[in-house]
Amino acid sequence: MRAAELDAVLYEPVAPAKASFAVWGTPTSPGAEWLVDGLRSAMIAHGHPEDSEATGETAVVINVVDHANPKPFRRKASPTFVLAVVEAPDAPERLIHAAYPYLVRALSNLCLYAVPEGDRLIAHFITLEQGVYRATTDPLLDERGYFEELYSRVAPLALSRLVIDNEFDPDLEPELWDGDDTTRAIHDAGQRLGSLNLLPAPFPLQDMLSEKDFRHVMRLYGIGGLSYGNVSARHDAERFWMSASGVDKTDMRVVGEHILMVKGFDADRRVIRLSVPPSVKKPRRVSVDAIEHWMIYREHPEVGAILHVHGWMPDIRSTEINYPCGTIELARSVAQLVRESPEPGKAVIGQKNHGLTITGPNLSEIFERVDGRILNQVPMS
Repeated sequence: MRAAELDAVLYEPVAPAKASFAVWGTPTSPGAEWLVDGLRSAMIAHGHPEDSEATGETAVVINVVDHANPKPFRRKASPTFVLAVVEAPDAPERLIHAAYPYLVRALSNLCLYAVPEGDRLIAHFITLEQGVYRATTDPLLDERGYFEELYSRVAPLALSRLVIDNEFDPDLEPELWDGDDTTRAIHDAGQRLGSLNLLPAPFPLQDMLSEKDFRHVMRLYGIGGLSYGNVSARHDAERFWMSASGVDKTDMRVVGEHILMVKGFDADRRVIRLSVPPSVKKPRRVSVDAIEHWMIYREHPEVGAILHVHGWMPDIRSTEINYPCGTIELARSVAQLVRESPEPGKAVIGQKNHGLTITGPNLSEIFERVDGRILNQVPMS
């Protein structure tokens, strides 16, 4: 693919697709039925055809979850976006602790957890990154506006395009099989993130899912747990080292398992290409943010390292939509803000409801520049 064609794939705006949706499950309460009917009407009003049943081609599945008996929707293809809709019987004391298990057990990308407030049902959105934000429209005063807001929150996320497939080539140079100074710097960076309390405790999926559902997640995504934050550092003009998905970021040592060499991106197939040692028979997938880092390294030769943390800094520019990790849309929005920064090689970019992407000439410089300035709490809106 020529450079101009690749730029068109990665950077030129794409018109929103009128992708299909399906509803799975049956509402067990009037409130849940009202929510599902309203979401269905909003999807149809925006031109999305409804499938009578979910297939591998269905873009969005609204999974109606019974609060007392949650059941998962097992997607047939990984690009299918699943929204769990749950009506809570009452307002919980700690929303994230009450709602997050429904997100995971329903095998969903996003959870709409509706909490009663007087005569109203207020939608709270729960993300895989442990983010929580709520709808602001009053459904009693403006029901149509309420569902328009819910649609505006869900649609950009649901219709974004994932880049999570990896292709492993056993062609890493022998002198790199045990790592190098850069992989050791990544190891040290992971330990420093841990000491700064910037690595939220991962949720062990196998403790929250049945054995059957855990195998299903592994088959679709090749991950064994959720972990947060990632680190990468440039190796040469074309390649960079990056932390793997689902690993303990405080103990990254093994090449091909904890740290991987990203050597390219196949835009036609939306596949991240990696080099691994021949001895690694089952390499881990690279972090889902690899496409974002690849874009930044490709465009800015002065960037030597990138740090992503679930923290925040005041007075920074931020993306406007909290696209899912691993999507072209998130990568584009972050790459654009890096491009527009006064100094792209030393940028600090916020990802809405998620965290920070920080560029620098090397990892040591990044930590020196942000030391003591990162807030552990990410603002949600």
